[in-house]
Amino acid sequence: MKKSLSKQMLYSGVFTLLLFASFSYGMFSVINQNMPFRIIRYLNEQKNKIFSESGSIKQESKQGAWHIARSDLPNQGLTDEQRESLAKVTALPYLKGYYTAPDKKNVTVYNKEAAYHGLNLVVSGHGTEAILMDMEGKVLHSWQKDFEDVWPSRLEPNLNELYKTFWRRAHLFDNGDLLVIFKDYGLVKLDKNSDLLWAYEGRCHHDLFVFEDENIYVLSRQRRKNPRLQLESWGAKNPYWEDLIVILNSEGIEQKRINVVDCFLNSEYAPMLEHIKARGNILHANSIEMLDGKLVDKLPMFKKSHILISLREIHTIAVIDLEQEKVMWALTGMWKYQHAPSLLKNGNVLLFDNRGNNGKSKIVEINPLDQKIVWTYKGTAAHEFFSMTAGTTERLSNGNTMITETNNGRAFEVTPAGEIVWEFFNPYRTGENNKLIAALCDVIRYDQNQFDWLSLDAKSE
Repeated sequence: MKKSLSKQMLYSGVFTLLLFASFSYGMFSVINQNMPFRIIRYLNEQKNKIFSESGSIKQESKQGAWHIARSDLPNQGLTDEQRESLAKVTALPYLKGYYTAPDKKNVTVYNKEAAYHGLNLVVSGHGTEAILMDMEGKVLHSWQKDFEDVWPSRLEPNLNELYKTFWRRAHLFDNGDLLVIFKDYGLVKLDKNSDLLWAYEGRCHHDLFVFEDENIYVLSRQRRKNPRLQLESWGAKNPYWEDLIVILNSEGIEQKRINVVDCFLNSEYAPMLEHIKARGNILHANSIEMLDGKLVDKLPMFKKSHILISLREIHTIAVIDLEQEKVMWALTGMWKYQHAPSLLKNGNVLLFDNRGNNGKSKIVEINPLDQKIVWTYKGTAAHEFFSMTAGTTERLSNGNTMITETNNGRAFEVTPAGEIVWEFFNPYRTGENNKLIAALCDVIRYDQNQFDWLSLDAKSE
């Protein structure tokens, strides 16, 4: 009886002490306006801006992909965890865009001596359009095709209607034909006049790659429970999305589909699936690249027709043998929520590390054999660099690196020394006082003289 009473008194004392400590720190936080007071105050201000007196959400943009501008985020002095938590909260649909977008528009930096002179294919979240422009931002050509013009009577009640209103990715052929992805709906091929050539109704998403044999490799997915996926760290009562690699011929006819989860389960890398935490989109594949095998003597796992894939939710890049449907190599632990890995001519891998730089982004070039970081770009205080989701990067022929900072509507080119020699801000804005800036899904640099039809079109005008 006495022991029971003593325990009750001890628990009561501990609880009272914790309550007093919490109250005291709360008062200290308010008086000194430090953490977490600043986050709570800031979110409350945003809530007041967003909700009308009736309590309904103000709708400023009903279509396209629009994001917040980094420049006004009140993240100075936050810890990495606080910055990431704030980024997640402000990524909610009803908070997106409630920051003043940067005044800069179009091309803001162009160092003609140091930049790689070429043409830029811009895939923007403002609508179902892709634009080809020169280095100074002059529009040379554009493609447009609305979802309803491709699939006029298609109904998909379980898919996000927003993804009908912009293109997630595009691939430009030398003759002016264009492949575009309506995320989660399908893949469409247009000619240079935007006339429809064919459409593939698959759950295509994020990325595609056209190989030298003209076959098209595109990410897709299916919703199910995989009976082979039995993990110690994770279990699912309901079906989930599994990523697929779908192979189409040049006419858009499906040839084969490969399940990415099964590729891991068929290999020695199956334990990497223990990193799965997400309940819906368990791997979240976001990029693919077919390998040409030119470096196989140096990198035997990177054989021709193997595919390099990025899996966001388990922070992993992997190489898959599509014939054996087996993972041949994989690497994780050096980045968070990465995008766009590519194999460079020197045998290194370049990728966009979204949140592995103390909660911010960086570009990493890594030796896949010894995992040494060969080069990195993290931005500077004057030119911050962060895209919580999405983003692309590519190594240009002159050694510079092209970076698309998707969420902030910005693309830029940097030298090996980190100097910005070309910069572009998406000019598409909307919302009250242009608070919303359209996402840049991708900006791809092409050779200046790659498209003969451009010069022919110019002569005909």
